[in-house]
Amino acid sequence: MHCPACRTVTLAMTERQGIEIDYCPECRGVWLDRGELDRLIERAGAETAAAAPPAYRPAERHAPPRHGHHDAHGYGHKPRKPKSLLGELFDF
Repeated sequence: MHCPACRTVTLAMTERQGIEIDYCPECRGVWLDRGELDRLIERAGAETAAAAPPAYRPAERHAPPRHGHHDAHGYGHKPRKPKSLLGELFDF
């Protein structure tokens, strides 16, 4: 099948987590078959619910001091955030 946008480039197909994704290697357009968008939305919703932050708890009255020079001034490396389901699916 040819890309609907480019009209001359043949679409490539990849499978990610059981969902077939057709994409154009030229314009990077993505096309999904019937029902695939619904499955993506369901999986993204389930992932978001599983990664929801814990309920709000007020801070303790006397928080422990921060350790290290870099932490006290906000410098240093932040932990790497894991890719979302959609980011992982469309990483090609």
